[in-house]
Amino acid sequence: MKHRCLLWLLIFWLGLAPIANAAMCGDRYGQQVCILQLKRSAKNYWEYRAKVSIDGKKQVEQEIYNCRDRTLTRKGKYPVPFKPNSPGELVCSLFQKS
Repeated sequence: MKHRCLLWLLIFWLGLAPIANAAMCGDRYGQQVCILQLKRSAKNYWEYRAKVSIDGKKQVEQEIYNCRDRTLTRKGKYPVPFKPNSPGELVCSLFQKS
């Protein structure tokens, strides 16, 4: 009986939990940058595959952000260094060790 009450309490509590917003957003020098989709590389833990939007304009393709080398790679292109205050800076700052 005790276990059944705990189970119902847990189900009720989980049913009332708010749904998390999938997009993570941040203001970067007058622009709103939102991370719409983010996946960490299993092989290279310092790389993240992400889709971002800048001021509501969604990117078409997923990009690879290399937080170790501070580079961005687009599909079929060579890596380029992050520009100051770029979305790459936001993606990497979310996972910086304190």
